[in-house]
Amino acid sequence: MSKIRRASPGILRVMLALLTMLLATAAPAKATLPQVDKVVVVKKEQLLMLLKNGEILKSYKVALGRQPVGRKSQAGDGKTPEGTYVLDYRNEQSRFYRSLHISYPNGADVARARRNGVSPGSDIMIHGLPKGFEDLADFHTALNWTKGCIAVSNEEIDEIWHLVPNGTPIEIRP
Repeated sequence: MSKIRRASPGILRVMLALLTMLLATAAPAKATLPQVDKVVVVKKEQLLMLLKNGEILKSYKVALGRQPVGRKSQAGDGKTPEGTYVLDYRNEQSRFYRSLHISYPNGADVARARRNGVSPGSDIMIHGLPKGFEDLADFHTALNWTKGCIAVSNEEIDEIWHLVPNGTPIEIRP
């Protein structure tokens, strides 16, 4: 019968170090995206895109206002605005999980509403899902259900929250 020989503690340490290095190089590191410098929403496609230097880094399917076609013209019309704005602040205590505020209305929106004798509306956000509706994340874009905001799942707003700094321009296209 042959004898089983034990490896020395030094050899075991070297083998463990080699195994650790092999495992570290075999598992791909999760890539982290840089902060973006522009957000573009294409309403017709229900698409929100995060851009860096003109390159699309990430895109999301979104739900819009209940009346998605056309430019927002007054409070309560159910339309999502069109134009160029800024994501100017964030609300971590939103009733829609988290939200990023869009600087609507801009000067042109206010002037247009004044000419028509109406209020332009306000509080337009990119937001997650309402509390209690988180389970609808996979289905919420089947209908445009917001009052004029841009909605994504809670998981998606978490990602957007970290990639989009305050002051980022947002362009909302028809």
